[in-house]
Amino acid sequence: MTGEESLRPQSLMLTFLGDQVLGRDVCVYSGSVIDVFSRAGIGEQATRSTLTRMVNRDLLRRQREGRRMYFGLTERSEAVLRDGERRIWQTGAVNRHWDGTWTLLGFSLPESWQRQRHDLRSQLTWSGFGPLFNGLWIAPGEVDVSALVAELGLSAHVKVFRAHADTGMDIGQMIEETWELSDLAGHYEAFVRRWQPWEDDVPDADDAPPASGRGDPHLAALVLRLRLQTEWLRIVRRDPRLPVEHLPDDWPADQAEKTFRAVHDRLSPLARDASERLLDLVPARPQA
Repeated sequence: MTGEESLRPQSLMLTFLGDQVLGRDVCVYSGSVIDVFSRAGIGEQATRSTLTRMVNRDLLRRQREGRRMYFGLTERSEAVLRDGERRIWQTGAVNRHWDGTWTLLGFSLPESWQRQRHDLRSQLTWSGFGPLFNGLWIAPGEVDVSALVAELGLSAHVKVFRAHADTGMDIGQMIEETWELSDLAGHYEAFVRRWQPWEDDVPDADDAPPASGRGDPHLAALVLRLRLQTEWLRIVRRDPRLPVEHLPDDWPADQAEKTFRAVHDRLSPLARDASERLLDLVPARPQA
C-alpha cells in the first residue's frame, strides 16, 4: 500500500494474537509467527526480538512442546487485546450517543516531577483526555481513571469530577481548542485513501507481499488484514471519541469506519483459509 505508515512489530504482533489466539485458549508456534511476519516484510530476528520483549513485559508466556516453543497470552495481554477488541467492534469511531457528561481531571505536581507529569499526560491522552488548561484535563463521557492514577502513584495529587457544560457554552469551540482535530481527521482521510480500493476487490497472486514469493492470494489477504486492523486500531486509540454533534459536518470517521469494515469483510474468508493452513496451534496448559 503506497504511503502506508510504518507499523511497529509489537503492534502487528498484538493484532495477530488478537486475531488468532484471543478467546481460543491456545498457544501459537514461534515458527508460525516468524513465517507470517516474514511475509509481512518483518525479518526473523526482529520477530524473535519482539517475542522476547513481550515475554519480558508480561505480554506473552512461553510453553514448550518437545523441541518447539509456543507462545500464549497472559492476563495483561488479554486485557490489552480485549480493550482493542472493544474499541474496534463495540465502541466504534463515531460517538453518536453522548449524554452531555464530561470527566474533569485536575492535578498539581511538584515542579521537579517532570517524569511523573509526562507519564500522567501520556496516559490521559491515551484515555481520551485533552488539556482544557495546564493542570485541568477533560474527556467526553464518564471515564474511570482511578486504576491509571493509582498505578502512577499519583492518587494524592489528582482530583476527578463529573460535569455538564453551562448553558450557552460553545462546546464545538472548546473541542477545537483542546484537541488537534485536523491531525485526527488527516489520519482518517489517509486511511480511506489507502484502503478504499480494497472495498470491491480481493487479492490475487500479484498482491502477495514480495517476501511470500507472490503466488498465494490467501496469504496476501492474511497479511493485508493484519496491517488493516493494526492501522485502524492505532487510529481509533488516538481518537477521544468526541460527540459527533459538536464536530465538523464533514468529519471523516464514519466513512473511514465503513471502509475498515468493508475491507475486513472482503479479506476475511481468504485470510481465515491461510491461517488454518499456516498456523501451528496447541492447547494452552495451565500456568504453574
